[in-house]
Amino acid sequence: MRVDMISSEQTEREDGPTVFDSVLSPADPTLLARLHDGTATADLAAPPVVLPDFCHKAKSEMPSSIAVATRGAIRPTLTDAALNCGMALATLDVPKPSERAVGDFYRRVRERFPSPPGWKFELTRDEVLRAAVEGADFAADRYGIERGELDRVEEFGRIPVEEFGGAERARKELPWLCVQLARLRFGTIGPSTHFLELQQVEEILDPAAAERLGVHQGQVTVQFHNGGGVLTGQIGEMYARRKSASRMLRAEMAAQKPLTHLLGARSLARARRRFELYFTAGCPSLPVDGDDGRRVLLAQRLSMNYGFAYRLATYAALRSFAREAFGARMDLVVDSPHNSIYEEDIDGAPAYVHRHNAARAWTPEMMAGHPAFAETGQPLLLPGTNRTSSFLCVPAADARRSLYTACHGTGSIISAFVRDGRSGPDPLGRHTACYSYSDAAPREVAHLDDLGVGEGLDILVRNGLVRPVARMRPFAVLS
Repeated sequence: MRVDMISSEQTEREDGPTVFDSVLSPADPTLLARLHDGTATADLAAPPVVLPDFCHKAKSEMPSSIAVATRGAIRPTLTDAALNCGMALATLDVPKPSERAVGDFYRRVRERFPSPPGWKFELTRDEVLRAAVEGADFAADRYGIERGELDRVEEFGRIPVEEFGGAERARKELPWLCVQLARLRFGTIGPSTHFLELQQVEEILDPAAAERLGVHQGQVTVQFHNGGGVLTGQIGEMYARRKSASRMLRAEMAAQKPLTHLLGARSLARARRRFELYFTAGCPSLPVDGDDGRRVLLAQRLSMNYGFAYRLATYAALRSFAREAFGARMDLVVDSPHNSIYEEDIDGAPAYVHRHNAARAWTPEMMAGHPAFAETGQPLLLPGTNRTSSFLCVPAADARRSLYTACHGTGSIISAFVRDGRSGPDPLGRHTACYSYSDAAPREVAHLDDLGVGEGLDILVRNGLVRPVARMRPFAVLS
């Protein structure tokens, strides 16, 4: 395998991935080899893309911060087991709130979305099915969200399923047990890498784009990262053998998967084929032709739709808490998944683009006529950590080189810079108030400089993939 790794002067090659890295933050050769092995037999539509923040999480089959396009088949293990994990950014119309008001805000969040969650049903069976079929439309109707806010959600929060059998087939294909478990939680945030952060806009870097997106200097913003919900994880494990499944999910699937895939196979040959595709480890390719292919594509779209509805339910709750705690109106800037499978055009033909911890970056010409993003393209969130700045960006002219994709964060770069002594304390001595899911008082965490997050951003900018619009700095977080 040959891989070019030229700092900020990346070129595409047919014999290896397209790598966007730098001398200060080079892509790990071991992880590049892992990506090569995982895509060696895939029906690639283009060279795989490696973005800044390239790293590997133990729960995942493939490294993070990649985009892989295939033709005629999908490979669920090229992205996260639970599709539509994502992030959203919203603005508030009030000045920076007091410490007491911030505490009240996070208290309301903890009470509504405790961790660990309870066993109270949030949805009816029909509502679970509606969320999977209708996506954000369901959440807008249920929680009273203005239809115009859906313009700020990628794909308007709904991918059509009618061509694959629609609601009628969804009701037949989604197992009763999966639906019942999905009723338990809807709209949570949760700990680990998920977070709910209050920020303030410190710098506007592209005034025209910022104005179009409704962002201005000194504004308070709310950024949150959460998963796609219980149903997405179940579908992910249903259609592949995944590393990330919990003990409870594995027990559920030990009973449910054979019933779903093997009992209804109708022939021994078909049962054997389904066993190879859904029960064996590795990165099997799932052909999209035939009835089984339609079944797989329906499952992926139901998962994406459910994730959109799930995150919009979170947004609806946060909007209510902001009004109660701050007296503020909350307006959505953008909602975007960073674990997705979309059918897109690659070199004039349809392909399936798998993005793993990486966000779609469609340029303005690809969004002509869009009611919110026609002039800016799909906005992108590039977080640092709760100790650094984060950035709001828009796609730049050469985004096609990365399969119209950008990394969803810079955490591994920041960690490497700190570990190597290249990054240190914030020169101005700022802090973030870190809240937990207990009743304990928040702890103050000292900020770092922005050298790590800046390096990740610079790689994207110098390669013509994104343009920064605004820089935000956190002052409180729940994680």
